[in-house]
Amino acid sequence: MFKQQRRRIYTSVIVIGLIIFIAQFVYGNQVDPGSTEDPIVTQSYVEQRIQQLRFYVDEKLKEIPNTSVVDDNETNSSSTYVVVELKAGESVIAGAGTEIIVRSGKVLAKDSPSGGLSDVTGAVDIKKDQVVPANHLIIIPRDDGRGVKAEKNSFLLIRGAYQITK
Repeated sequence: MFKQQRRRIYTSVIVIGLIIFIAQFVYGNQVDPGSTEDPIVTQSYVEQRIQQLRFYVDEKLKEIPNTSVVDDNETNSSSTYVVVELKAGESVIAGAGTEIIVRSGKVLAKDSPSGGLSDVTGAVDIKKDQVVPANHLIIIPRDDGRGVKAEKNSFLLIRGAYQITK
């Protein structure tokens, strides 16, 4: 008899404990909609934020310099290739990472004590006063006075920072 009563008491305690546990789990984690714990986001809100982000990115892209007018001793920079005409005797001193492609004319390399110009197309290092081949991609590895000098009137494509000198 005591065993049955004990079993009923244990069963009752376990059932009541489970009910309390389940009630706590189900109702205890309720969060008010729209609060910081459970924010409500609508489609119109998301679209508004996307439009704000697009506007911000467009404004920042407008701030990136594209091309400026070429004057003597003025430093220029471009994120796209710019056609540059060099008269005989003029030079282009380029910044680090600047790319040069000779399109026409005769152009000689101007190196520095650190080395020459990197001819990516020909896989060679062009030294001082060597002719820069037409239609080869030339990369200036450092901002240390390297560039090219026109022996004849020439046209170049340049992407990056450069300065034209006489």
